[in-house]
Parts: sequence; structure tokens; C-alpha cells
Amino acid sequence: MFEGTTVIAVKRGEKTAIGADGQVTFGHTVLKNNAKKIRRLYNNSILCGFAGSTADAFTLIERFEKKLNEHGGQLLRSCVELAKDWRTDKYLRSLEAMMIAANKESLYIITGNGDVVEPQHGIAAIGSGGPYAYASAYALLNNTDLDAIEIVRKSLEIAGDICIYTNKEITLEEV
Repeated sequence: MFEGTTVIAVKRGEKTAIGADGQVTFGHTVLKNNAKKIRRLYNNSILCGFAGSTADAFTLIERFEKKLNEHGGQLLRSCVELAKDWRTDKYLRSLEAMMIAANKESLYIITGNGDVVEPQHGIAAIGSGGPYAYASAYALLNNTDLDAIEIVRKSLEIAGDICIYTNKEITLEEV
């Protein structure tokens, strides 16, 4: 579990939304409060969010973008190929980060252990505030008619009220 960051993605109907807080911490100090932890990839059709070491996450996003280009934007195949490289490559294996990758149809959590998980209920959350955001999103998804982006926004706001490593400088994207 990373001490910092909250990233959450929600799929509802034909839309998938992803969001993240903007806080970057070093120990118990806030270094930056408006970081952008969400990226649009492959002709803006794929969203990617990350938690963990920033340099490590950027390295993984670059590799992931190469995989997407190699495999014609096939999300699952690119996730699996990245996870395989991440687990087996001596350099990549030491990277400390997690990612969520999503398009209109699917969303996945990718880890350095070789995991590519398609989470239940159309909700994926990572980072220290992930469990709070996930619980909020699950309740909102099952008890409201809010669209995906509003569920992500409200879930991040709730996580920001609970998790000391999560702030309310929110970045949102939708496909």
C-alpha cells in the first residue's frame, strides 16, 4: 500500500471516468498539491492513472504507451504485456507504483507482481485513499443515478475528507 495518492475509475453504462487527487507527499510533508496523475493515451481513447513513485510511474506509462502502439490499442493485451515485462525485467521489477488503465469497455488494475485485475462492480481504486474512494463509489453506484464522472468526483472528495494523503485538487477524465 502506498502512503499517498488516491486514484479511482468507475464504469457506468457507456462511459468510464477516472480521477485522482493532486497531492504529492514526501514522508509527512506535502511537496505539491496540484499534480496531474491521470494521462490520456493512444489517441485519447485510453485513460491511465498511477500511484506510487512519480518517476517509476512515468517510466511505466511510457512503457505502457509503447505496448498500446505495438498492439493497436488493445487494452487487455497491452496491460498483460506490460505486467509481464514489469515482473520479469530486472530494472522494471524494482519500480514501485500501481496503475489503473481504462477505456470505454473495460478497466484494469496493473501491478508489479504481474497482476492484471479487472475489478468487480466496474470500480477500480488504488493508493492510500483507494479503499475510501472505492467504498464511496460502490455506495453511489448502487444507490444513485449519478453518472460515472460525478461518482468519481464525489468519491475523491469523500476520500479527501478521510485520508491524510489525499487532497481535493481533483483531476477528472472520461472516455
